[in-house]
Amino acid sequence: MEKLWVVDFGSQYSLLIVRRARELGVYAELLPWNRLPTQLPSEVKGIIFSGSYASVSEGPPLPVEWIGQRPVLAICYSAQWLAAHGGGSVAESHSREYGPAKLELTNGSPLWSGVSSPTRVWMSHSDTITALPEGARSLGRTESIPHAAYEIPSQKVYAVQFHPEVAHTEEGGTILRNFLYEICGFTGEWRPEAEIDSIIQALRAQMPAGQAIGALSGGIDSTVAALLVYRAIGERFHGIFVDTGLLREGEAEAVLQAYEAVGLPVKRVRAQLPFLSALRGVTDPEVKRKTIGRLFIEIFEAEARQLEDVRYLVQGTIYPDVVESGTGVSATIKSHHNVGGLPERLALQLVEPLRLFFKDEVRALGWKLGLPERFLRRHPFPGPGLAVRVLGEVTAERLERLRRADAIFLQVLEESGWYDKTWQAFAVLLPQRSVGVAGDQRRYGETIALRAVSSTDGMTAEPTPLPSEVLFEAARRILAEVPDIGRVVYDLSTKPPATIEWE
Repeated sequence: MEKLWVVDFGSQYSLLIVRRARELGVYAELLPWNRLPTQLPSEVKGIIFSGSYASVSEGPPLPVEWIGQRPVLAICYSAQWLAAHGGGSVAESHSREYGPAKLELTNGSPLWSGVSSPTRVWMSHSDTITALPEGARSLGRTESIPHAAYEIPSQKVYAVQFHPEVAHTEEGGTILRNFLYEICGFTGEWRPEAEIDSIIQALRAQMPAGQAIGALSGGIDSTVAALLVYRAIGERFHGIFVDTGLLREGEAEAVLQAYEAVGLPVKRVRAQLPFLSALRGVTDPEVKRKTIGRLFIEIFEAEARQLEDVRYLVQGTIYPDVVESGTGVSATIKSHHNVGGLPERLALQLVEPLRLFFKDEVRALGWKLGLPERFLRRHPFPGPGLAVRVLGEVTAERLERLRRADAIFLQVLEESGWYDKTWQAFAVLLPQRSVGVAGDQRRYGETIALRAVSSTDGMTAEPTPLPSEVLFEAARRILAEVPDIGRVVYDLSTKPPATIEWE
């Protein structure tokens, strides 16, 4: 299978480059700069070097031995590094260049096929190229950057000082498509659902004997992972669904019905009281996640001891989980309860069938595997559940308050036709209290924040422009039907700089 390699030098957008390539029908993998193989496999038809948080003077080196072997697209830091180490020069900008800019195309190139001039691009860097490397020619400039893009034809190197992978670069998709198809020669035949047979074959080879247990949270990721393993090894797989008491309204029953619909054998472990007890007094979001993860470990240890010859632990880890947990070279954003911890404690081999897939790709796999449409339509839900949507201490009363408000919000979205137009929507319970009036009495109630975002994979997100009448109806019902809620607000933050979840 033909591949694109994306080398990660620490940019917050590295994984997004992989995502964009896959959207264009090209299978791409992310490789950290400090763990690169010495040889380029024949199936690798192109390479993209990412940006970085570092400056050229102190940042990591690029694999120069690859230059000339395959077409290369170098982005921001990588473009600057190649210039600085190829006979050109790079200087520190007077101010960090961050935000939109107009790119004027100054020379023709296959990279610019179908691209307008000028075109809006997104900048994010503190250095700038002041002189091009040997053999290079400039391809574009902005008002403040003389060499915003260049190419070295003899080496098949194309370099840009902006981010074509982000949505803010208006014709970034066209630029990436030109690199992949016009320059690298990809055929664009990759589809995630076509990989099911090869995934199952690989799982059979990975687990030739012994039992496997699956960590099921009720989400799409863990369900699809479990179903793939079950199709691979049959009754040697044992699914364990931990009912934490941190799920949405009616979710536990809906999840079990979905498992039954596809014949997935799952044991339900009721653990509401242990989780509430463990979270008593905990307010820090990272401590919440780690507390939940630790309790998951303890529960799985107990369940695993009841089975014989357990050798494998199946988890629904997906690509963004891996990157956001800091297992690559980018900075850790937050920990994930399903990354690390369990295999060490249980002495089990970790099996992660979805480790290289994005959320929407997992949905495509689930559709092909026969999961019910209603189950697949559900919005993404964090592994730690409502615990990270209850800001402050998690109690049974506050959970029920949030659960009811969340159900009302989602119901209003369903009734108005906005549920399927929104990638993810939910309510957050804030500890901030405010004065209000209920009937003729003073009320000092907590605050509900509503969050609805549009996204493809969760790596970037924009607030969904819900109609005012939808927001008003959700707020009206929450204030009328949920006790001790005194105010409802709507979150308009984008990702980045914010995350989708509040904790």
